[in-house]
Amino acid sequence: MGLGCLRRIFGPKRDEVTRKWRKLHNEELNDLYSSPNIFRVIKSRRMRWAWHIARMGRGDVLVGKPEGKIPIGRPRRRWEDNIKMDLQEVGCGGLDWIELAQERDRWRALVTVVMNLRFP
Repeated sequence: MGLGCLRRIFGPKRDEVTRKWRKLHNEELNDLYSSPNIFRVIKSRRMRWAWHIARMGRGDVLVGKPEGKIPIGRPRRRWEDNIKMDLQEVGCGGLDWIELAQERDRWRALVTVVMNLRFP
């Protein structure tokens, strides 16, 4: 739901210190609405899919050799790079994610942590 619509539903909030009415901040609206953050959901599902790929031993899925001209500018971010960035946010950036995924309990804990991260 849009933030403007949520502001209208939940209304203003009275500030305890100044005793004035004010608009609710985005974080307060998200806490009141308690809908899962789409960034968290995408990252956690990407991590779960990475676990499946690593457990299957399908490293060939991640290795691709594109043919044709190389586009100008920054290289496109690969799926594996996204996994590495997600692990860096959790604090496991230096570890090999394929080896890390072999430990099921530890990987599940990482997916849970990714789901509960706060994003700006």
